[in-house]
Formats: sequence, structure tokens, C-alpha cells
Amino acid sequence: MSPRDKTASRDSRSSTKTARKSTVLDIGRPVTAAASKPRPATHLNVEAPTIAKPRITPGKNTKSVFIKTYGCQMNVYDSERMADVLAPIGYAAVDKPDDADLVILNTCHIREKAAEKVYSELGRIRQHKERNKPDMKVAVAGCVAQAEGAEIKRRAPVVDMVLGPQTYHKLPEMIARVSRETGDVLETEFDTIEKFDALPAGRQAKGYSAFLTVQEGCDKFCTFCVVPYTRGAEVSRPVEQIVAEARSLASQGVREITLIGQNVDAYHADGPDGAEWGLGELIRHVAKIGGIDRLRFTTSHPRDMDDGLIETLSTEPKLMPYLHLPIQAGSDRVLHAMNRGHSYAHYRDLIAKVRAARPDIALSGDFIVGFPGETDEDFEATMNCVREIGYASSFSFKYSTRPGTPGATLPHQVPEAVKSERLKRLQDLLYTQQREWNESLIGKTLDVLVEGHAKEPGRLFGRSPYLTGTHFDGPDDLIGQIVPVTITSAGVNSLVGALV
Repeated sequence: MSPRDKTASRDSRSSTKTARKSTVLDIGRPVTAAASKPRPATHLNVEAPTIAKPRITPGKNTKSVFIKTYGCQMNVYDSERMADVLAPIGYAAVDKPDDADLVILNTCHIREKAAEKVYSELGRIRQHKERNKPDMKVAVAGCVAQAEGAEIKRRAPVVDMVLGPQTYHKLPEMIARVSRETGDVLETEFDTIEKFDALPAGRQAKGYSAFLTVQEGCDKFCTFCVVPYTRGAEVSRPVEQIVAEARSLASQGVREITLIGQNVDAYHADGPDGAEWGLGELIRHVAKIGGIDRLRFTTSHPRDMDDGLIETLSTEPKLMPYLHLPIQAGSDRVLHAMNRGHSYAHYRDLIAKVRAARPDIALSGDFIVGFPGETDEDFEATMNCVREIGYASSFSFKYSTRPGTPGATLPHQVPEAVKSERLKRLQDLLYTQQREWNESLIGKTLDVLVEGHAKEPGRLFGRSPYLTGTHFDGPDDLIGQIVPVTITSAGVNSLVGALV
């Protein structure tokens, strides 16, 4: 999970808000579909690229596409929708690039030197294409494509298409233009609503848990982050689109949906009742869909967490007791330099409200150490924040410059050795808290959504309500079910239990 956030008024939302009216939908049960049972899902490691799994076996009249995904859940979702867009024109996803007719790199620009990693990968692809597959087409998608644009075409002539996060619905048109040899294709304009309007209403589920994008973009302009420049302004999808996609997932056996967005709690759209809905209302609406037993949301911003959403945490039984709410630093001086728009006291008060509403909540956070100008005292404020709040899980990183962001040109950059030492101290504390949280679950019986097989023979793997990976012995016919498991032991990253 990664930090996602030039100063902008909250009123700027109104310029991006969709003007559509939602219609009242019968969402009591999922639509029926002759879809095959979804495959067991595996846990996303956001620090490593993922490969889109085959959906159908390429046949005589199909072409193959290899999609490699870097970064967060938003990119995983986008890659799945690229496959959906390409399927009607005969492309089947494969898990190796060797014989692919089309290779897509769906990129992330959050980490330092992310673009260079893409160029290295493109070098390997070029060699393979020249030696083995001269007719292969190559596309670069995602945030690096949005940020680098024409530079990618200049540095890597092997690339046929460059498309930003809001233009992948144009892939069939772009492929046709390349096939007609009408010139290079560069599509990096922002047009989020058009994108979602053009996507198929349904999608093929890959497991029993799925991501569903409800909001994109960011208006916060944190000084360390490129997202406002690569994903654009905050835009929310219409309620009826979200419901239609959720019903499609439910009809294929999906039991758990995670509503995702760069700032998901900034969601706002017209509800079927004519009122403006926030994320809390949307969650309660989606919860009515038959077959969907669990809901989650990520990633939230403290500036957008409102009382309505907190109340939903308390009152909606399908909403799992897990909240990812990044703070980044515990020092108000550093938070101001980051342009986070909130203080530590504001964050602390939010957490108190959340815990009053949902006492069993598992809290997750993001932290950046070594932001320009961070002193020893500032870092200690972050450590004190962690001690006071307490986290069940976390993501922590050394600050790295993102070209084009205000933070990259700030004075008083912190030496690398100091950042490394601070990160180790912080992670030692965070991992201790994570282990203590997991150990507090020993002896409790938790409902676990069984996603598939564990690495150990005869064992199954699933997710607890707190999103923790859980291993236990059980028969294969439990895959896709929610079963009670009593926790018998715990580590830093996972739980072990026994089927009840």
C-alpha cells in the first residue's frame, strides 16, 4: 500500500462531480449468469509486480495478451478491466510473455526510479521481440505512462502505444490504429467518466474477493506525491454503475468486495433518493446485494473521514472491522510541509471516534521517514504517534523524491543513512505491535473467507475479518466458503487456526 495524495479547496470537488441521477435498482439478489466458478484468489503483494492470470485458453482464432502490473490495488483493478476490454476483440490473457501478441506494462510512479524499472523491462521485451516475436505489439499503461508520455516513445521505440490510467478503454481503437500503421499512439488525456462509461458493465471474476473502483484521482496535492498529476482530480463513479458491477461479481460467486479509490472516503454522488451520497451511504447500499457477505474500503484520507462513514463502521454488519488510514508523520511541522491538511491531534481524535464506534477495529497506517527537514524531534513525534495509536498493520517507507513534486526541490534533504536508521527503528516498533495484535487473537474464533490452498500440503488459506492471512487444515470443498476458525498461533504476518 502506498501514499497517494498543490493546495486545492474542497469546493473543487463540485467541478468533478458527476451530474447523473442514479435510478432505483433491484439489488436484493445478484443477476444470474452462466459464468464459471471463480478461481481462488491470492493475496496481493503491492511491492511486487503481478501477472494477469489466463481467463480463457487461446485458441486458433484468438490472440494473446500478457499484462504485467506494478503497484497498488487501483492498478490491479485497471489491469483486470483492460483484459475485459480486450476480450470482445479476441484477446485472451496469458501468464507468460513468450508468445504474446500484445504485451502491456501497467506501471506505478509512486516509488523512486519507477520509470527506470519500466525502461529496463522494455529493454528485455525489445530483445525478445527482435529475436522471437517480431509482430508483437507493446503498450505502456498507468501512471508512468501518464507522467513520462512522449519520453517513453523517444527512449523506447519498441513501444507502440502509451496510455494513461483514464484511457485504457480506448485500447481496441488504439490497437486498430497501430495495425493500420497510422502512426504511434499516445493517449494520456484525463477523462475518467468517459472511461467508466465505455467499460463493459460486467467483468470476469478471478476469485472470491474482488476490488471495485468507486473513486479516482486526488485533489490533496501532498508535496511528496505524483498522483494528482498522473490520475487527475477526484471523480466519483455513479451509484448505478457501481451496483451493476457489484451484482455482476456477486453472480459469479464473489463473496467479498473492497471498494477502492485514491481517496475513497472522498466519494460523493447522487443517490437514488436524489440526495448526495457519501461513502457511508454507498456502502450500506451495496451491502443489500445478495451474495455479497463482506465489504471493505481503501485508501482513506483523514481530511475526508466523516461522521457518516464512522457511523457505518458501527452499524453495517457486512463492513469488516479494518481501516487503513494513513497519517505519514506524527509531527505537525512535517505534516504541514507535506501539505497533508490535518494535524496529529485531528488524526488522533478521528481514531478515538472510530474506536468508539467499532471497538474491535484493526487499524492500518502509512508512514514516511526522512521527509526533507525532518529532525530527530520530528521523528520522535512519529514514534510517539505509533505508541499512542497502536497499529495492527502498516506500510512504512523512506522518503524518495518524485520528479515534478514540490518535495523534490525542498532544502534540507535527509541523508540516506539517517533515513535507513529511522526506518529500522520505526519498523521494529510497528512489527512488534503487529505481532501483539495477532497474538491477541489466539483463542478467538474468527470467520475466515477461504480463498484457496496454502503452500503447505493439505492446508487452506483465507482471510480473517481483520484481513490477516489465516492457515488451517480443511477439505477443498470449503474454498469459497466463510467458515469459523479458532486461532491457535500467530506470527507477524499471519495466523494459524483449527476449523471449528
